[in-house]
Amino acid sequence: MWCQVTKLPDRRTHSFKCSATSRAVGSPLVMDPNSICRKTKRLAGKQAELCQTQPEIVHEVAKGAKLGVRECQYQFRFRRWNCTSQNKYFGKILQQDIRETAFVYAITAAGVTHAVTQACSMGELLQCGCEATRSRAPPRPASFSTTTSVEGVKWEWGGCGDDVEFGYEKSKQFMDAKRKKGKSDIRTLIDLHNNEAGRLAVRNYMRTECKCHGLSGSCTLRTCWKKMPHFREVGDRLLERFNGASKVMGGNDGKTLIPVGQNIKPPDKQDLIYSAESPDFCSPNRKTGSLGTRGRMCNSTAMDVSGCDLLCCERGYRDETVVFEENCLCRFHWCCVVQCKKCSVRKELSLCH
Repeated sequence: MWCQVTKLPDRRTHSFKCSATSRAVGSPLVMDPNSICRKTKRLAGKQAELCQTQPEIVHEVAKGAKLGVRECQYQFRFRRWNCTSQNKYFGKILQQDIRETAFVYAITAAGVTHAVTQACSMGELLQCGCEATRSRAPPRPASFSTTTSVEGVKWEWGGCGDDVEFGYEKSKQFMDAKRKKGKSDIRTLIDLHNNEAGRLAVRNYMRTECKCHGLSGSCTLRTCWKKMPHFREVGDRLLERFNGASKVMGGNDGKTLIPVGQNIKPPDKQDLIYSAESPDFCSPNRKTGSLGTRGRMCNSTAMDVSGCDLLCCERGYRDETVVFEENCLCRFHWCCVVQCKKCSVRKELSLCH
């Protein structure tokens, strides 16, 4: 895998683009269509085919990967490893089979599923559109196949439902593309499992939305369709899976994964799995991909992972006062201007030693 990193003005923030050319079974980084498809000969068959024949879908894959990384940064913003990193450090994370790697793969696969599906619903892809109307009613004459009655209220499938199956399949084709001469090793099995867990966090939690029809809001008929969960919900759900991730080891046949520990039930398809313990991420370490927590902002009163005791690894912290400007006293003027004043805001920060 090769990556190009651009350091932004904020010294802790970087933009990066990578090409899946080695270990990854689908690049779990912020992907750009140009970098993904730059060297198609090194890509697996299905990836190369998508690059050549469906570049607009690859563009949505890239958007989905960026969506996944942004969500990763949100979910880990108060943790020692906060999902922002430099090229060499992030690469080291991805070369391990730790819980953090499992989350990155899962949230990226989920992001690709979500972005491609949403592009279908928005009419941005010629290959797909809204989900086809389906019958979920008991068997009945064909002319009533999409309409039923629940508690006296008629309803039917309609509107523009999200075609999550299309997004699911495209995510699977790109993220799960095997190496040209790949082996069925434990690392690949773990990556594929976590990719699937991410996709299922979208597909298995579709919600039903309905709109009422009738005089004076009587709702004599409801039109219903399926929509994806908000991506923040997907991130929250995968973080729960991260917290309860299962440690596994490879079976003797090289094709199965076995949970480590006595009386441990096998992980299901929605669980995240890993095979190695995570480093503590307290100090910078290029071998483990840790940037350390020196200078990180912490919460001096919190007792959770964002608290100074845990985040600063018991090294202590210092308090600093910062003053910055922000918009305030905003007023709307007809038409159509919003004018604001600048107010100075003083804020107390706690920073790790």
